Amino acid sequence: MASLSSLLFASAFLLAGSAFFYRYDADSRNKTGGTTTTHLHFYMHDDYTGPRPTAMRVVSGRSVSTGDNATVLKTAPRQFGDIVVLNNALTAGPSGGSARVGTAQGWAVRVSEGGIISDLTLHLVLEAGEHRGSSLTARGRIDMDATVRESVLIGGTGRFRYARGYMLTKNYDYSLATGGVVEIDVYVQED
Repeated sequence: MASLSSLLFASAFLLAGSAFFYRYDADSRNKTGGTTTTHLHFYMHDDYTGPRPTAMRVVSGRSVSTGDNATVLKTAPRQFGDIVVLNNALTAGPSGGSARVGTAQGWAVRVSEGGIISDLTLHLVLEAGEHRGSSLTARGRIDMDATVRESVLIGGTGRFRYARGYMLTKNYDYSLATGGVVEIDVYVQED
């Protein structure tokens, strides 16, 4: 019986040791340049008005209010509890006629009673160039009063499977009432 317990102990020790050395080897690969960073730059066209809007409020947070403020709340461009869905064009330049490189699809939930702050989930579906067929997903707290907003990349598909990184957005020509153009810089790290 002593030899069986010794054998089990030795096996457990070898298994733990191999897991440690595998992890150490993976970490050293990343430190020696095994990680690459890709910078993507494009413009998102967000249109709340017109015959074919690409962003739409589907839930109005305070529109159920009654009384004197009910009309003001129903017509406010953004309010606490709103849910907005997005299906916006991504282009290479700020002009609407610029080459289309993909689609930004997702939703935003207005999470602050003061200020225009949203919890955003955005899928960047790439449709042109070397990244065609790949996508990235970003999540973040978006404060529309901030000059530059940062979100985290939580994953991707295709070439960007297992990707991580961050996304920076800033208004290029934007109005909360009608939409507009948002400039996007994405920094993707891949192993």
